[in-house]
Amino acid sequence: MKLGVTEYIDCAHHLPGHERCGSLHGHTYQIDVYIEGDHKGGMLLDFADLKKNLRAILADYDHKDWNTFLEYPTVENICELITKRLHEKIKFPLHVRVWEGYGKWAEM
Repeated sequence: MKLGVTEYIDCAHHLPGHERCGSLHGHTYQIDVYIEGDHKGGMLLDFADLKKNLRAILADYDHKDWNTFLEYPTVENICELITKRLHEKIKFPLHVRVWEGYGKWAEM
């Protein structure tokens, strides 16, 4: 069984040395998270618990500059950071997909 939630944040970043993305700019990021497990005829995990954990992590980054947290804040590195932090809070197998604007994403 898979169970998932979606949240959104707005952040700025720049990619040092990148021709097009080297200037400060921003994106709306969509973060999709789903966990996997056996619901055993009941609930795998309460949506509220999954959202609470994800929102607590995302609150650290919303309306901030990713370059404060990551040396090279590509969507791949952002996805890896969020996934690592969620693994510390949620003990289910989980997957994170981070959308950078529309049609562009990384997943772990």
